[in-house]
Amino acid sequence: MSKIRVAFFCRNCGYESPKWLGKCPGCEKWNTFIEEVIDKSADKKNAGNTSLFSDVKKPVKTVALNDVDFHVVQRILTKDPELNRCLGGGIVPGSIVLLAGEPGVGKSTLLLQDALAIEDKKILYISGEESEEQIKMRANRIGIAHEQFYLLTETVTQTIFNEIKKLKPGLVIIDSIQTLQSDFLDASPGSISQIRETAAEFQRFAKEMNTPVFLIGHITKDGSIAGPKILEHMVDTVLQFEGERHYAYRILRTLKNRFGSTAEMGIYEMTGAGMQPVLNPSEILIHQKEGVLSGSAIAASMEGVRPLLIEVQALVTPSVYGTPQRTISGFDMRRLQLLLAVLEKRGGFAFGMKDVFINIAGGLKVEDPSIDLAIVCALLSSYEDAALPENLCFAGEVGLNGEIRAVNRIEQRISEAEKLGFEKIMLSRYNKKNFQSKKFKIEIREVGTVEEVYKNLF
Repeated sequence: MSKIRVAFFCRNCGYESPKWLGKCPGCEKWNTFIEEVIDKSADKKNAGNTSLFSDVKKPVKTVALNDVDFHVVQRILTKDPELNRCLGGGIVPGSIVLLAGEPGVGKSTLLLQDALAIEDKKILYISGEESEEQIKMRANRIGIAHEQFYLLTETVTQTIFNEIKKLKPGLVIIDSIQTLQSDFLDASPGSISQIRETAAEFQRFAKEMNTPVFLIGHITKDGSIAGPKILEHMVDTVLQFEGERHYAYRILRTLKNRFGSTAEMGIYEMTGAGMQPVLNPSEILIHQKEGVLSGSAIAASMEGVRPLLIEVQALVTPSVYGTPQRTISGFDMRRLQLLLAVLEKRGGFAFGMKDVFINIAGGLKVEDPSIDLAIVCALLSSYEDAALPENLCFAGEVGLNGEIRAVNRIEQRISEAEKLGFEKIMLSRYNKKNFQSKKFKIEIREVGTVEEVYKNLF
């Protein structure tokens, strides 16, 4: 009887050690090592054998960079414009994409409906969580038929590759990577060693056979992707699918992309027939409200190359307790503390004894610094209890000295505001050289400091 072999793996980066360590040498995190039972006595060298994927073994040789035969890759376009945008223009052959999100957010539904809509490709959907009947029920609800769409309910990678070898699909979807296991390891499915090994096997398959692979991944309770951090390094693209439980809208964000921008975002609406792309999200993110109320401002922001007009809501009230509250939704807490300090130091507004609440309407999480000016104006509006003009929007970054700094892609922001019927937009005067104001009908108000903003509005 062979001796059972154990190893210790870092939960954060996947570093392997024969003994427990307090501090990981790989990522320098403390108390991240867990013990797993593994067995590498099996013929581990077969794990890299290309016979699992193809009968032809590719020769290994060194090639000069100038001798590489390069041609423009023909991407696979889906019927989903939001997914195409987040992937950088479509699916790249031979790429491996990780889609992560909370349970029930719609990861499986999104990939299922997009795969069913690809007409000229043979699709293999591998499920380790649902039965064939459950997937069929979801496909019937989506209402898209596909003659070359195949299902496989299996979790052992060696069996999966044997079926792939017979079928020769043009696209492979794995639901999910945490359920797969390799025969070369005795660790349980979902463990760090199994996730690392199975992901490496599908990475080799995607590159050698030039077949795109989508991996669906789980996330932990703190919002990070489950498994070792090396999983995100191995794949070509990482997509995060997120959404509030009480909202019908879902956000698809690009966290990593070797074939395009990492600042793209797609918006979907969850319906009974699947995920419906929202082509004009600005009209949805500007909520209707009863009358003109204080504490509300419209920000002209950018997500990648897409302009978005979003509503920023602020509520400033006298503090009842000794320590003022700072409650936010969809915005960075440290950035809010910075803006409040600027308003108190440079503008003389006493926010130190006020409770401050900030909300980005629609359940969005915005990281664009250009919404600083809208946040400041919403705070001042609630502080003075005076409503801002309905036909006015804002775009500007606020510096520590109270100056309003210029933002990028200003022409797209102005065009989006003009298209949605806004008559005025407030910008930094340092943006003046970046665009020609004569080509726009909208009135452009230029400001340089927080004091000028206050005098202009109130």
